[in-house]
Amino acid sequence: MTFLIAAAGTGGHVFPGLAVGEGLLSLGIPQSDIVYLGGDRLEAEVYPAEGYRFVKVELAGLKRSLTIDNARIPGVVMRARRDIVAEMVASRVDVVLGMGGYVTIPVAMAARKLRLPFFNAEQNAEAGLANRVTARWARATFLSFQETGGLPKGVWVGNPVREPFWEFDRASLRPEGRARYGITGELPIVGVFGGSLGSGLVNEAVARMVSGWQGPPVAVVHLTGERHLETMEGVDAGPDVHWARIGFEERMDLFYAVSDLVVARAGGAVAELTATATPSVLVPGQFGSGGHQTQNARALEKVGAGVVVTEESIGDLPGLVTELIADLTRLRAMADATNAIAKPDAARTIARAMIGAAK
Repeated sequence: MTFLIAAAGTGGHVFPGLAVGEGLLSLGIPQSDIVYLGGDRLEAEVYPAEGYRFVKVELAGLKRSLTIDNARIPGVVMRARRDIVAEMVASRVDVVLGMGGYVTIPVAMAARKLRLPFFNAEQNAEAGLANRVTARWARATFLSFQETGGLPKGVWVGNPVREPFWEFDRASLRPEGRARYGITGELPIVGVFGGSLGSGLVNEAVARMVSGWQGPPVAVVHLTGERHLETMEGVDAGPDVHWARIGFEERMDLFYAVSDLVVARAGGAVAELTATATPSVLVPGQFGSGGHQTQNARALEKVGAGVVVTEESIGDLPGLVTELIADLTRLRAMADATNAIAKPDAARTIARAMIGAAK
C-alpha cells in the first residue's frame, strides 16, 4: 500500500501532515510506503529531513490566498493535475490525503481522475476555500474544530499533532525543560511562540513587555524564529525577568511542559495548546484567507481555554499576562477547558481511516 499526503506552504499545513505520517508509521506502515507531495516552500525541507520521499510539483501561479477565479486557471491547475496523476500512477498510490491549501485542488482532481480514495483535513475553525471546493469529492473531511461548518462528510477528529504530544506528560518533562532553558527556582513561566518562522509583531510586543516588566519575578521562554533571534538578543530584560531566547525549538514538548501560560499566534499552535492543556493568550494574525486565525482563537476563547488579544490591542499584553500568571485558579480552569476539547490522537485516527480505505 502507498499513501500520498499533499501539504504545502506554512507549518500549519506541513506539520499536521507530518504528524499523519508518524501516525501511519505507528500503525505499521513502512516509511517507504508514504509519499509527500508539495511545492518548494517549507515542505521541501521538512519531509526529506525526516526521511520521507518528497515529490515537488510546479505550483507557480497558485496563490496562497486562493480565489475561485485562481482555482479555475486551466494552465496552472491542469498542468499540476497532469504531473500529479503521473506521480500517483508511478508510485502506485492507493490513498490520498490533502491537508488543505493551494495544493489540494490539483491533488483532489488527480485522485478523482484515477478513482483513488481521497480525504481532506481542515486545520482551522473556518474552512479554507480549497477544502470547500474539494470536499464534495472526499470520502470524509477531518475537522480540527467541532464547529467547523460548510464541509460535507465532516468528521471532528482534532488537528494532528506530532508523536511527542500523543501521550504528553507535563510533570515528567518539566524538570528537563527547566534545565534546558536555565530556569531555577519556582518562577511562573510564560512561553512565547509566533509560529515556525516567528512573528515580528509578537516579538516586539514581548520585548517591550520584558524590558519594562512591572510584575512579580517571571521566566519567559521565547521562540523568536531564527530570523528574529539576533534582534531579540539585543534587548535587555528587566531585573525580575529570566528571558530565554531561542531561534527554533525542535523539542516543543519541553517548551509546553515548562509553560504555565503561552502567548502565541492562532495557527497550528492551537492544536499543540489543546493537546498539552496549556492556557494561552492568542494574537491571531490578519493574514491568509478567511481570517482563519481569528476564528481559531475565538473557538478557544469561547470555551474558556484562551484569551484573545487583537493585533490592534497588542499593547494590552503586559497587563493581561501579569494578571493571568498571578491567578492560579484561573490558569487551572483554562487548562481544564483546554483539555476538554483536546484530541491528541487525531494523527492516528486519520491514519486508521486511510489504511481502512486502502484495503
